[in-house]
Amino acid sequence: KDVTLEDDALFIYTSGTTGNPKAARITHIRLLSMMGAFAAGSNATEKDRMYLVMPLYHSAGGVCAVGIALTVGGAVIIRQKFSATQFWDDAVKYKATIFQYIGELCRYLLNTPPHPKERKHRLRMAVGNGLRPEIWLPFQKRFKIPHILEFYGATEGNVALMNFDGTPGAVGRIPGWAKKKFNVELVKFDIENEKPVRGPNGFCIPTDIGEAGEALGRISNDPDQPTGRFDGYARREETEKKILRDVFETGDMWFRSGDLLRKDKRGYFYFVDRIGDTFRWKGENVATSEVAEAISVFPGVKEANVYGVHVPHTDGRAGMASIVVGDASIDLGQFRTQMLKELPDYAVPVFLRVQPEMEVTGTFKHRKVELVKEGFDPSAIEEPIYFNCPTRKKYVPVDEALYGQICSAEVRL
Repeated sequence: KDVTLEDDALFIYTSGTTGNPKAARITHIRLLSMMGAFAAGSNATEKDRMYLVMPLYHSAGGVCAVGIALTVGGAVIIRQKFSATQFWDDAVKYKATIFQYIGELCRYLLNTPPHPKERKHRLRMAVGNGLRPEIWLPFQKRFKIPHILEFYGATEGNVALMNFDGTPGAVGRIPGWAKKKFNVELVKFDIENEKPVRGPNGFCIPTDIGEAGEALGRISNDPDQPTGRFDGYARREETEKKILRDVFETGDMWFRSGDLLRKDKRGYFYFVDRIGDTFRWKGENVATSEVAEAISVFPGVKEANVYGVHVPHTDGRAGMASIVVGDASIDLGQFRTQMLKELPDYAVPVFLRVQPEMEVTGTFKHRKVELVKEGFDPSAIEEPIYFNCPTRKKYVPVDEALYGQICSAEVRL
């Protein structure tokens, strides 16, 4: 009784990939806006059948995917748990026309052997986020997916983008003529101090074309611009941490996405990295997503999770990659040669960790917190660890003796 659009409809916990999950407030107006936006973006009709393997407790599955179908009278096909081997059987059996993805889910499907039904489905579209550039076209071509609708956004945020035309790698576009209609800006960011850069006048500085910066969304309660709303979290102090004030003028307020994006001259936006994931090494910024892309295409690597680790007596953080390999082991010599060819020297992983499987959140996002804490200490890690030795010019196993030499600076990085 007496429920209004401003009242809370749901509390949805954030993924917790880089810290503890927070309870995001989802008001009725936000819920309706999200569902309607995805239905419109996918041009959904009552004939559509959404195949859903994402958990319903997260906004991607429980709001966006469900909303695409239910707002237009379509159907939702719910599988309790994702199965790469059963995916195409389900898609054909239940006549799915759309499915919701997270980037890693697409990678899992690409890593499976050919399936007799993988091109006999009725899917017209895949909707989701996190589909990395290096697998975008291979995924779309192999499985004959007519259209991919990649989007960028956060459960609680007011920065929302959609890639309507399917440009590979892009998360959305704001053409020049439409810029004033959107509340999104990218600002220069200080990686080392993890805060936006401010100019002599005290205000933030917009990024140049092609330059990575933090994505901000101007906070507004204007009913004509519902995307400007930021309803925050259940706890007020957590809400306040996400608000940046006096950004371009005194008194303005902007939502901090916590993500680094870049924009090209045509207005396409590209995801670069999570703030806190990008790190400094040898005086340079290392974007973990870009390193992971280079590693992921190396033969035999099924998954790659890249992060920075502390090494005593050094500045910044050394790059480390946790990888999952296929049935056969990979040639570390060829791997090193390929990384030196694809990446700047400072971005080539200093350490490698080979895991049997990758730890992910309920929404298939890689977890980094525990990996960073464990570092490259062989006494804390059961899996093999390798060090990119600069003198021997190859990856060598890290044992207790070598670990001690690295930590005491006897071995130079």
